[in-house]
Amino acid sequence: MGAGHAHPLYLAGNSPVHRLPPQVKIVAAVSGLICVVATPREAFGAFGGYLAVLAGVWLVAGIPPRWLASRALIEAPFVVLAVLLPFAEGGERVDWLGLSLSQPGLLAAWNILAKGTLGVLTSLTLAATTPLPDLLLGLQRLRAPNVVVTICTLMLRYLDVIAGEARRMRMARISRGHDPRFLWQAGAVARGIGTLFIRGYERGERVHLAMLSRGWTGTMPALAERPASARQWAAGLTPVACAAALALTALVAW
Repeated sequence: MGAGHAHPLYLAGNSPVHRLPPQVKIVAAVSGLICVVATPREAFGAFGGYLAVLAGVWLVAGIPPRWLASRALIEAPFVVLAVLLPFAEGGERVDWLGLSLSQPGLLAAWNILAKGTLGVLTSLTLAATTPLPDLLLGLQRLRAPNVVVTICTLMLRYLDVIAGEARRMRMARISRGHDPRFLWQAGAVARGIGTLFIRGYERGERVHLAMLSRGWTGTMPALAERPASARQWAAGLTPVACAAALALTALVAW
């Protein structure tokens, strides 16, 4: 996989976070999310602490907050759900600005917003500092199942191919008078999606036969082994240690 497969969420840089081995960042991200999920929803201060830890990582990595905010909008559907919960849930009610809100619903909404937002921000931080090929390399170094690494590698390799084919089909439809702004032309779009699926399936079969003819055994070849040093592990897991301390404090207090 070449450098041309850098994903749009990656922010090129030379910060200490960018230079960390990918396996260290993957372990740090997953461990941090476990701490967030394990935190009781009533421990409001702990969630603020998690955000402060993430902000420190952003500062070191040079990730602009505006860049994160614009891409964190992916959780908008969950925000809508969280807004509805105080009205739909039962239990004890509280009055606020003339509205009768459910106290359990408010806590559930806060739980979704806080943990969901921290999860999205953690994922964006990992994506912004690690190219996709390095993420796959990190999974391999962490001894992830070979089938998972293989599927992810092939998906990454041919995602651009399928996207390019979709763009060419769209341009072909537009050159023949197709205007996707009209509702009655949705059928052409649906047929195009079906054609794209068939073409992708046929190409996958051809690629598989070509791989078998070249000695494919079902597993990706082992990539270069560069184990992370103890210093790199210590640096990468320092934010996790802070998050673990916050989670333990919250669990003991509640």
